[in-house]
Amino acid sequence: MRVTVFHNSIPASITAAQKLMKLLKSGHFELDERHPEVVVTIGGDGTLLSAFHRYADQLNSIRFIGVHTGHLGFYTDWRDFEIEDLVIALKEDSGQSVSYPLLDVQATYADATSAHYLALNESTLKRLNGTMRTEVYIKGDFFESFRGDGLCVSTPTGSTAYSKSNGGAVIHPRLDALQMTEIASINNRVFRTLSSPIITAPDEWVTLEPTGRDDYVMTVDQFVINPPTIKQIRYKIAKERIHFARYRHMHFWDRVEDAFIGAKH
Repeated sequence: MRVTVFHNSIPASITAAQKLMKLLKSGHFELDERHPEVVVTIGGDGTLLSAFHRYADQLNSIRFIGVHTGHLGFYTDWRDFEIEDLVIALKEDSGQSVSYPLLDVQATYADATSAHYLALNESTLKRLNGTMRTEVYIKGDFFESFRGDGLCVSTPTGSTAYSKSNGGAVIHPRLDALQMTEIASINNRVFRTLSSPIITAPDEWVTLEPTGRDDYVMTVDQFVINPPTIKQIRYKIAKERIHFARYRHMHFWDRVEDAFIGAKH
């Protein structure tokens, strides 16, 4: 098995990564940073997001494992004091995995160029100075004229992140759905939006056509993109999926309870 270890720079993560790599070498695993079969991330959800984008072009052949060195994350199943148990699980690996949907982002610019991105959590469109104005289409049909600070389109796993802070629903990641949430929309006698999160079907897509401005900012997960003048952004469920090695993959609703309620503790 080809394995690589991807970690952040905090001391606890570095220590855990050094211990894991030593055990992997003694266990005769092949350490392969370029073309791994398993990527073990050590840190938190942000570390796993970074690893996802690092290996986004190899998603069909990679499974991820998250080790957290802080608070329990939505993508991390192991703790840093369980490194030995993790290596045992890797030795007994039979290829088991669970997969979740991703967000396909296709941006077209006024100069006829385009860009394509994959998001694990969400993508947003905002305007730096003043109110954002954009036409919203669902599956090619006009839906509304949006006025406000911005819009957030998330995956089911991303529904617990920025989307939730904007009033979005928490969606189970086995559902192939997108969710669009408004960021401080304007609703009055002149401007009117649905003013509610929208959850689309698997065969639907959301298209934004903002008013021609050069001060829009687009985000894809933790990355901030200052694009040329945007003509159109299309969001849909990606054909690619992220795969996690399923040794003891924590139940989604247990993660939600632990992260936001904590009544079991």
